[in-house]
Amino acid sequence: MSKESRKIEEQFSIRNAAAYGVGQFSDTIASQMFTFLIFTFYYAVVGLDVIYITVGFIIWSVWNAFNDPLLGALSDRTRTKWGRRKPYIIAAIIPLCLIMILLWTPVLTTDITKFTYFLVIIIIWEFFYTMFDLNYASLFPEMFLKLSDRAKANTIKQIFTVIGLIFAFIMPTFFIPELANPVYLTEYSYAGIFMCICIAIGAIFLIKFGIRERAEFSEDYKTAPSLLKSLKVSIKNKGFRTFIIANLGHWYVIGMLPTIVPLYGEFVLKETNSTILGLLLGVTFISAAIFIFFWRWVVVKVGVKKGLMMSMATFIITLLPFMFISDVITAFIAFFIVGIGLAGDLLYVDLVLATVIDEDELTTGIRREGGYYGINALITKLSTILIFLTISIVFTSVGWKVFTEDVDLNIVEFGLRSLMFIFPAIALCIGIVSMSRFPITKEKYEQIKLESDKLHKEKLEKHVSV
Repeated sequence: MSKESRKIEEQFSIRNAAAYGVGQFSDTIASQMFTFLIFTFYYAVVGLDVIYITVGFIIWSVWNAFNDPLLGALSDRTRTKWGRRKPYIIAAIIPLCLIMILLWTPVLTTDITKFTYFLVIIIIWEFFYTMFDLNYASLFPEMFLKLSDRAKANTIKQIFTVIGLIFAFIMPTFFIPELANPVYLTEYSYAGIFMCICIAIGAIFLIKFGIRERAEFSEDYKTAPSLLKSLKVSIKNKGFRTFIIANLGHWYVIGMLPTIVPLYGEFVLKETNSTILGLLLGVTFISAAIFIFFWRWVVVKVGVKKGLMMSMATFIITLLPFMFISDVITAFIAFFIVGIGLAGDLLYVDLVLATVIDEDELTTGIRREGGYYGINALITKLSTILIFLTISIVFTSVGWKVFTEDVDLNIVEFGLRSLMFIFPAIALCIGIVSMSRFPITKEKYEQIKLESDKLHKEKLEKHVSV
């Protein structure tokens, strides 16, 4: 058997999985520093009206309606000597690192100039982040073809996610003593510089050691569909439709919690020390890193459909304490517990989408990771609209449209508690209902895998003969 022919039968390698997974460290720092601090920074530090911020994110999401699917379809149709995904990852990383600094250096004159800067910089950030993230994520289903290998590789990947989250939530607090204090505006830019360096280090390691594109899929670009056809085919896929609704709920919760924690900490827990607040989130993801091994065992036993439904139900239960806790000690316990539910969601999302892509390949004859991840990226960005619409409605209803401490704290406290539990619980319930209609059971996936292996061998033999 030739070297090319052996590729499809490669055994799982922890080294390869780790080399790929380290890219998640950079990806997570970029996305979660943005999620964790962008609202608090522009609302409480810059002083931008919550309505302006909400409008900005709505426009940003309209931009994503074109940006994300376009970049995905373009990636699928690309052919270079370096592969389909690697050139985009390389092209994105330097601009992304620079913008991670510029996010925290706004023009401070009128509300209009603040808003204009905010809108322009988040759109530019989004373009280059999506270019990196979409192509990086698209490599996962191709590099790891078996469910067992994907579960192992995604466990390693999510460990790097946890490391990145700890960096994103804790390291900025070493530069910024109080996250909601306008006095520390300049310190945000210092944090951005440090995180820029961290992102670059992880990305360089990924590019050098972690990217492998399989020979058997090297000709798929020739028959990859156009943007409009890709959208049509993807949306017609029942598995994908049910998944994106569940994933929308997942990202709504993942985005809501770190966005609200800085204000929840100050006005509910009465804790202004930014390092303590960062540690609370850090504890959550340390817990997730521990329990992710449990959820990996579950997915092998019950499959991705039941596994994701179980993790979402667990997530709801573990969020309940946020309605009642009122001090930092109990908060540390609550944040650790919530990691149990979070771990399953982090693990299963990529596994479910990879399963959808496998089934689609049998129907279309080609792998369209870029198209699916592009549309999925758009859906996850829609969660940001829902997050800020929810925050805007709650803050406006409690008299907190503009940041001030001169408000009825009892009403504000209930509003913050509802954002930490009630709204996330509703989103997760919708996700569970949607996943109950997901058509790919554990048994059906096993059949898909058998047929996929046969198709991949045929593709590889054709590639070698050419």
